Amino acid sequence: MSFNTLGLSAELLRAVTDQGYTEPTPVQRQAIPVILGGRDILAGAQTGTGKTAGFTLPLLQRLNAAPRSDGRRRVRALILTPTRELAAQVEESVRTYGRHLSLSSAVIFGGVKINPQIDKLRRGVDILVATPGRLLDHVGQKTLDLSSVEILVLDEADRMLDMGFIRDIRRILQLLPAARQNLLFSATYTDEIRRLADGLLDAPALIQVPRCDATAARISQVIHPVDRERKRELLSFLIGSQNWKQVLVFTRTKHGANRLAQQLERDGIISAAIHGNKSQAARTRALDDFRLGKVRVLVATDIAARGLDIDQLPHVVNFELPHVAEDYVHRIGRTGRAGREGEAVSLVCVDESHLLRDIERLLKRELPRVAIPGHEPDPSIRAQPILNGRGGGGKPRGGAQQRPSKPGAGGNRSAVARDPSGGRMRPDAGAANRRPPTARAKSRRSPARARSV
Repeated sequence: MSFNTLGLSAELLRAVTDQGYTEPTPVQRQAIPVILGGRDILAGAQTGTGKTAGFTLPLLQRLNAAPRSDGRRRVRALILTPTRELAAQVEESVRTYGRHLSLSSAVIFGGVKINPQIDKLRRGVDILVATPGRLLDHVGQKTLDLSSVEILVLDEADRMLDMGFIRDIRRILQLLPAARQNLLFSATYTDEIRRLADGLLDAPALIQVPRCDATAARISQVIHPVDRERKRELLSFLIGSQNWKQVLVFTRTKHGANRLAQQLERDGIISAAIHGNKSQAARTRALDDFRLGKVRVLVATDIAARGLDIDQLPHVVNFELPHVAEDYVHRIGRTGRAGREGEAVSLVCVDESHLLRDIERLLKRELPRVAIPGHEPDPSIRAQPILNGRGGGGKPRGGAQQRPSKPGAGGNRSAVARDPSGGRMRPDAGAANRRPPTARAKSRRSPARARSV
């Protein structure tokens, strides 16, 4: 099947051809005709399946086919995403596929100055991509009118709920016209997603694409057993001995990402860290340098697991396994995209045996173990509990000192917290950092939690 059979206009087909695509992915084959027909959809699709084009192309066509009679530019399509990076990339896709149309788009998220966004909105926008927090900032300042929205897209809805955006989403829904088309995309179907879908969607078409099998077929996955204290040493060895030029490395914590990037720099490997504590300018600069090859290793927390789209990324490394098995799938999904092959390497110490079992249970297969000569784990080392994202009973390594909690910080935070999109969150947002270390996916799907990564 080709894109020509999906009912897309000549302008959109030209844009698709410009990008070098000839055949639609499964989610595109299923979603595009349904969206063109005006139906709501509930789509189960993870990153790397082509879902962004799956809703962007038909959205552009529907808006272009029915321009406003008064000629005024108002927000007609709203796309909500959980993170700044994903928002920027979705809006880039809107511009790329809509390059031969007269529609305008904008992206708004936190972490950057609001005035340029206000200026853009005042000039008129047809399609708005936003994170929930900054969107509500604009609504509060009366710089945004959502009364003309015809199409709403919730992208990676499960991640938005994980990050505590359910109240924000409900507030936003109240600002929209009742008569609109709703498109909900989620990598997982939790009870909370089903409740959201039941209240949002009208007789939706159900679209489901394979979650793990398709990813596994394109990505070579391997486990390297290693002692917890020798992970950085093994990582540097692998990068150097195998001449890896572009490597995305995942850690569990922001502190761990910073520390690892600094250690790799001392090993002579140009590295940068990207996580929620970095300013938007620093995150954008690090990502751009990584894409251009100026940075060899990008060390990231899970905020990047679903938000980064790096063309032809060859290597992903799990320096630390995630607490939740599904995050492993999202992490390694950064490679092996658009039908290309990729490699996912996990450095696993004895502390993480239970995390590895959860991942293999989700994948329904055992991952190959390959011990690297000279870096084999010491069998006499006993497992230690993983607390606050670290091994060794929660004691920070590398000389770092733990600071005691105090009023206004951590668990007893009373000030209004900031979400990863830069928007305001409710006072209990700090609770996400206190979840039990062995929490499963089900325990994370709570509207009262907001992740800090």
